[in-house]
Amino acid sequence: MTITERGPSPFLAGFTLADIGLGDVTLRVARSPGGSGLPVLLLHGHPQTHATWHAVAPALAAAGHPVFAPDLRGYGDSDRPVSDDAHAPYSKRAMAADAVALMRACGHPRFAVVGHDRGGRVAHRMALDHPEAVDRLAVLDIAPTLTMYETTDRAFATRYFWWFFLIQPAPLPERMIGADPEAYLRHHLAGQSRTRGVPSEAMVQEYLRCYRAPGGIHAICEDYRAAAGIDLDHDRADAAAGRRVTAPLLALWGGLSTVGALYDVTATWRAKADAVTGQALPCGHLLQEEAPGAVLEHLLPFLRRAARD
Repeated sequence: MTITERGPSPFLAGFTLADIGLGDVTLRVARSPGGSGLPVLLLHGHPQTHATWHAVAPALAAAGHPVFAPDLRGYGDSDRPVSDDAHAPYSKRAMAADAVALMRACGHPRFAVVGHDRGGRVAHRMALDHPEAVDRLAVLDIAPTLTMYETTDRAFATRYFWWFFLIQPAPLPERMIGADPEAYLRHHLAGQSRTRGVPSEAMVQEYLRCYRAPGGIHAICEDYRAAAGIDLDHDRADAAAGRRVTAPLLALWGGLSTVGALYDVTATWRAKADAVTGQALPCGHLLQEEAPGAVLEHLLPFLRRAARD
């Protein structure tokens, strides 16, 4: 492992940034200064970066948890590896392996993981591939990927059109989004949030900076292409083998979000995991930005229970 310090985080109060090399990929990571509680790994979604945790991560650190918030490969200021025909470098298996390697390198072989959106899908894969590492996991505003694809109907395809747009062969979506990335990004974020002023303009500008980075749009498309192909192969193999998540799982979702409207969220996760609790929150898709207090109200007790389970 190699570490290059990048100074204080401009978004996560009290956190420092570092570029942490894990061999084949280097991740930009925000880290809290210490803590003796259960370590917590925070994984963002699309089109966010680690900055999306600005209202949640400091509170977790203040509660005594060592907290790590990386940019997933392909996102933010992390590396954007060259992909292949199977999109394997952007599979959730590859992203999960990154995160486990990061936490081990930082001295935490077992930890809790909290994932929103794409990060929740990485967390799900991590709990299946690395059960020895995942003490417990929380997934924010997602149903399992295989479930969502296998039950796709007009309502879902209309509301989540980018699932089917971004997977088109390169370079079609890359060129179309690249013609006006700001218009596309603002439209996307406006559809995700149900809270006025969220995300803030500062967050929009940060996400836009990373969207405009060389290779940024292509890497995002590769993430979605992997989700519609190799990730489903992995999920189906797990289902055929009867593999389930054994760690305690907390599902939180927006009561005003597409996921909340179209799915019985806890039922979808009970089909995949042994111990599931869940709750809808009064917001849209961006739980950690729209309703951070409500997220913490459920997340902090869930993390404290780890010491007693």
